Amino acid sequence: MLFSRTLRGVIPTRSLARPATSFRRLSPTLSPRFMSHHAGESTLRPEPDKVLQDIADYVHNYKIDSPLAYETARLCLIDTIGCGLEGLRFPECAKLLGPVVEGTVVPNGTKVPGTNYQLDPIRGAFNIGTIIRWLDFNDCFLAAEWGHPSDNLGAILAVADHLARQGQSLTVKDVLEGMIKAHEIQGSLALLNSYNRVGLDHVVLVKVASTAVVSKLLGLTRDQTVDAVSQAWVDGQSLRTYRHAPNTGPRKSWAAGDACSRAVNLALLVKKGEKGLPSVLTAKTWGFYDVLFKGKPFEFQRPYGSYIMENVLFKISYPAEFHAQTAVEAAHIVHKKLKGLGKTAEDIKSVRIRTQEAAVRIIDKQGPLDNFADRDHAINYMVAYPLIFGELTSESYTDASAADPRIDALRAKIYCVEEPRFSVDYHDPEKRSIGNALLVELNDGTMLEEVEVEYPVGHKRRREEGTPLLMNKFRRHISHHFEEAHQNKLLEIVSDASSLSKMPVDKFTDLFVKP
Repeated sequence: MLFSRTLRGVIPTRSLARPATSFRRLSPTLSPRFMSHHAGESTLRPEPDKVLQDIADYVHNYKIDSPLAYETARLCLIDTIGCGLEGLRFPECAKLLGPVVEGTVVPNGTKVPGTNYQLDPIRGAFNIGTIIRWLDFNDCFLAAEWGHPSDNLGAILAVADHLARQGQSLTVKDVLEGMIKAHEIQGSLALLNSYNRVGLDHVVLVKVASTAVVSKLLGLTRDQTVDAVSQAWVDGQSLRTYRHAPNTGPRKSWAAGDACSRAVNLALLVKKGEKGLPSVLTAKTWGFYDVLFKGKPFEFQRPYGSYIMENVLFKISYPAEFHAQTAVEAAHIVHKKLKGLGKTAEDIKSVRIRTQEAAVRIIDKQGPLDNFADRDHAINYMVAYPLIFGELTSESYTDASAADPRIDALRAKIYCVEEPRFSVDYHDPEKRSIGNALLVELNDGTMLEEVEVEYPVGHKRRREEGTPLLMNKFRRHISHHFEEAHQNKLLEIVSDASSLSKMPVDKFTDLFVKP
């Protein structure tokens, strides 16, 4: 038998010469009378998705005129910078920073608070976003999806500082406006849409909000902003697995920095002419909704304004995942009660935590906790530590602190149950509470009075009480980096709202850099 030379003897030559009709006789399903007509995909580019257009219209056309939003944004800026400085004290954070190539200094580049780095705005956004988020101590907004809207400052400050050093007239007020709008975009997309339920991490919203806001800062048109935001939605989205057992790890602390850097990169690409994807969300089969959101379009509770910034939650007292903030506050109250009774945490038989559904789902962990990131997302650890020691600080999550055997012994006695009322009020737009209640039983059978805390000190309803504490938190964070005279100067500058808003962005950033 002869074989085809080109196929190296795999197929007989005779089969290559066989008429096509003989093959059709063997495969009647390919006969024309059985073949269906397929028109192919349409090449007509549709109008951009309404979600994209609404975001761009808001960024370019909406005027922020809420004094409450600007004042809250000022507090948010102060707190977020302080959180970044505090994060720098941890070697695991500091080692990730700086330029890609050691020693690189970018003329007119972004300066990174707490360091002497001067970087391109993409790398600068990663650096600033990473230090802000490292300790899970910056602001929060909780809804169907949760997240930390001040994460966006990594991109906003990096771009604004870079542009100011190039000679553009940008002030701190421009940064505050960008923060308000980024908060609003991220929070509005989170109010009724749960990304965690489809396994996506909330940093997708940081990327989208940051892309929109920095697009305007970079001088993109409204239509280019539509294109840039579409690029953010089509970009690879992070899985939440690095926030959950058994894969919890430090990536959750730099994920927002990564989102900030990607946002700046995408906006710069569009500025150079990169096209957008008009139906990135709604395209059948290939769009975000069909591929990643179970075919469900986004829902919106309210039009874009300044609601999110006005209702943002500050983490003032404890560096703890926000669903546990009130549980930690309750644990401190119980600790004092125990001391008053002459008891310690070793006298505890059991601790019941009544909490919201979201807390049960994401931070109720049993078994060994592997690392810092595991511990600051475990409600039984965050409650056990202050019950034993009467405090919860950033150092409480380190390996050295976690080595105390009393912690795991007490963790094993703590359990969570969902309180339906807390779950309902958690989603109520007029309340947005984050309730927790601790019921402690002692070994001798004594049942302590249950301690319930519905609103954390960082909540809007406790803003008057919380603001002085927030300023004390800022002072504490800057104290590790600057001499007392400079600390006082910083406090004086950030406390004068009018003068602060008029300060050039680069002069503001220079206040926090190392010589």
